[in-house]
Amino acid sequence: MAGSVNKVILIGNVGADPEIRRTQDGRPIANLRIATSETWRDRNSGERREKTEWHTVVVFNEGLCKVVEQYVKKGAKLYIEGQLQTRKWQDQNGNDRYSTEVVLQGFNSTLTMLDGRGEGGGAGRGGSDYGGGYEDYDQPRQSSGGRSGGQSNQGGGNFSRDLDDDIPF
Repeated sequence: MAGSVNKVILIGNVGADPEIRRTQDGRPIANLRIATSETWRDRNSGERREKTEWHTVVVFNEGLCKVVEQYVKKGAKLYIEGQLQTRKWQDQNGNDRYSTEVVLQGFNSTLTMLDGRGEGGGAGRGGSDYGGGYEDYDQPRQSSGGRSGGQSNQGGGNFSRDLDDDIPF
């Protein structure tokens, strides 16, 4: 195999309102905490069990930061595609610490709102115009700065669910 792959896909809920910071030259950086949970039934007791993992997500992509800043709130369900990155830092005592984060930067990043909370489901894919979740395909797209899409009641571009074609499957 020539090369390697560093790709993370998460579907989870935002644990707190995102934090938006700006670099010295004014570019936004968004920080999120995403919870993913799995549930199962305990074989011995029959009780329902749940395990939640928390993930730190850092968004460097300017278009996706705008979507996060305007639309993402605590409790929102998101689909995230990014890369794992580990950074080294020092605590107050000078000890080396490591943090592993899911980073969204460049064109290989995706952030899609899966629920319709707030003013509308916004979405973005690496700075290009990309519609919301799978439930949105028959809704018109609304562009915000050319970098996000979502649901709106404006006209144009409806896609019919009962599209008749000759594909035999």
